[in-house]
Amino acid sequence: MSDYNWCHGPECHEHKTQDRIRGVKGSKVLRTKKIKAYQNKSMFGNGGGNIWDYFCNHKCLMDFVSKHTQAMINIAPRLEALETPIEDPKKTTHTSESRWGSHSWTTTEINTIDNA
Repeated sequence: MSDYNWCHGPECHEHKTQDRIRGVKGSKVLRTKKIKAYQNKSMFGNGGGNIWDYFCNHKCLMDFVSKHTQAMINIAPRLEALETPIEDPKKTTHTSESRWGSHSWTTTEINTIDNA
């Protein structure tokens, strides 16, 4: 298996940058970028591949997502809402005094319940 992947951005080969120019004089092309694949390094902590093993930049990633959103959703459709159990939220009112008068605000503390 190669240590490199081609960028999966559907328009990567159309971006007018010098690092994409390939070929000999009179026969030049803009080519999709080649990306070094770093196996076993994951930004998601799941041991799988890193998304940046397949996209050279954020624009190419978003071009791919825009083009293939429906197909990606069809892989794992969400048919019902997900829920996370929480404790009753605790509201706390805070007050601050200054030369401009008093100011108050409320914060809400939300703690999840560990079902492990």
